[in-house]
Amino acid sequence: MSSETPLPAHANDRTTTSLKVIHSHTYTLLDSPSPPAPLPSPSTLTSSTSSLLSHLPTTGYGLPATTTHLLNTISPGLNHSALSPSYYGFVTGGVTPAALCADALVSTHDANVQVHLPHETIATAVEDRALSMLVALFGLDEKAWRGRTFTTGATAANVAGLACGREWVLRERGRRMGLQGKREISVGQMGLLEACAEAGVKRVKVLSTRAHSSLGKAASVVGLGRGRLVDVGVQDGVGLGFDWEVLERELRVEGTVCVVAVSCAEVNTGAFATGVEEMRRLSALCHRYGAWLHVDAAFGIFARCLPDTPEFASVRAGALGLELVDSIAGDGHKMLNVPYDCGFFFTRHLEIQPAVFQNANAVYLGGAAADVPSPLNIGLENSRKFRALPVYATLMAYGREGYEDMVVRQVRLARKVAAWIDRREGLELLPEVRRGKGVDDLFIVVLFRAADYELNEELVRRINNGREMYVSATKWDGKPASRIAVSNWQVDVERDFKLVTGVLDGIVAAAK
Repeated sequence: MSSETPLPAHANDRTTTSLKVIHSHTYTLLDSPSPPAPLPSPSTLTSSTSSLLSHLPTTGYGLPATTTHLLNTISPGLNHSALSPSYYGFVTGGVTPAALCADALVSTHDANVQVHLPHETIATAVEDRALSMLVALFGLDEKAWRGRTFTTGATAANVAGLACGREWVLRERGRRMGLQGKREISVGQMGLLEACAEAGVKRVKVLSTRAHSSLGKAASVVGLGRGRLVDVGVQDGVGLGFDWEVLERELRVEGTVCVVAVSCAEVNTGAFATGVEEMRRLSALCHRYGAWLHVDAAFGIFARCLPDTPEFASVRAGALGLELVDSIAGDGHKMLNVPYDCGFFFTRHLEIQPAVFQNANAVYLGGAAADVPSPLNIGLENSRKFRALPVYATLMAYGREGYEDMVVRQVRLARKVAAWIDRREGLELLPEVRRGKGVDDLFIVVLFRAADYELNEELVRRINNGREMYVSATKWDGKPASRIAVSNWQVDVERDFKLVTGVLDGIVAAAK
C-alpha cells in the first residue's frame, strides 16, 4: 500500500468513491443466490490476521488503499453471524433489510442522542416512538411503562435494572421505617454505604434461579457484589423454578433488602422460570417484603410475539405476567434482528431513573422541558449511538405480523430439530427430563450432546470445522454440551432442517 498526504479538509469526492466500492461489495454479499457459510475458512483467517497492520503508520495510506484493505483483508476474515441463517451460536440475530438500511443513515448522520432538543433534531422523538412501538410489540401498556431507554445490550439493561432496584429498595426500607419526613434515602445522592447505614441495611441481595452471567457482572458493577447473587431455584434437574420456601426465607433475613431477578428464557435451554401464577406470587412477595422485581428477558420477551394458539401456548405462558414486574431487560440485537449494539430497559418507575442516572451540575446538557426525557438522565451513557433508528425502521417495515411470522418460523425450526435429535440414535436431547416427552414447550434453543463420550468431547469442534453451520459450546451437569439457538430472520424451516440434520447425521455416522 502506498502512502498519502494527511486527511484533507474536503474529501467528499473520495468518500463517495470509496462508499460506492463498499456498497458494491455489500450488494454482492446480500445478492448471493445461496446464504454464505457462517465462518471463514482457517486459511482465510490466517491470511487476514497476518495482513493486519503491525504498527501505526507515520504517514497514512489514504482512503483508497484503506478501502482496499478493508475489502481484501478485513471482510474475508469476519464471520457471517448476521448474513448466514445457519449461524446458531450464542443467541445472535441477523439484521433485517429495513434495519440495515437505517443503520447506514446512523453512520452517515452520526447523531449523539443524549439531550432532548426538539427545536434542533428529531432524534429523541424517533427514539421515543421506537421505544413506544417496542413496548406495544410485547403487548405492554405504554402508559404504565413510561420509564424506557435503549442500552448497548441486555447486560447494560441488567445493570440499569439492579441500579434502579438498589435505589428503590433502600428508599422503600426508609419509608417503612418512617424516615420519609427526614432526608430521603438515595444511593444516587448518598452513596451505597451511607444509604445502607441510614436504612439499617447490612447487605443488598439479588435472588434468582439459573441467572445469566451478566446478572453477576451487573451485581458487581453496581456495588452489590457477585457473591450476593443467590440461587433460590428448586433442585429438579433444571433448576429454573423458584423454591418458594428458600425465597421467602431470604426475603425475611434481618438487615437485608433484595432484588428478585427472573430468568425469562434461560440461556442454555431457552426454558422459562415462571408462568403468570408464579409471577403473581413473586409480585405479592416482593410487595410484602419491599423487594424490587426485575426480569432478565434478553430474548424470552419475544415469546410474547407468538400467536395465541395451542401450538405456542406453553411458550407464551412463560412470558406472561411481565406487566406485574418493576423492570425488564432485553436485547434488540438478538430476536429483533437489528444491528449490534442494541438493548432496551423498561421500568414502571420513571421517577427512579433520574435519581440514579441524572447528570448533576452540567447546565450545558440541559434540554427542553417536554414529555420526552433526555436519554442521558435516564440511562448509563452520555454519548449514545442512534441505535433507535434501525428499531424504528424494522418495526415500521414489518409490524406486529412480520415479527409474529419471524418468531413462529424460529420456534418451528428449533422444535423440528429437537424432535429429530430426540429420535436419533447417538444423540441425546437435554435436559434429561425433556427426553421422550415432546417439544411443545421448547422455544428457540436446542441443547444436546453425543451419547458417546469421546465424540461428545469433540462434537462442537467437528460441527464448526465443517463450516456449514455454527453452534455454541456449553456445559450441562458438568459435561460438554452443544447448543443451537435459532434467532435469524432468514429462517427457512425445511431448508435449514435439512442442513442441520445432514451435518449432525454425518458426524454421528462417521464416528461409528
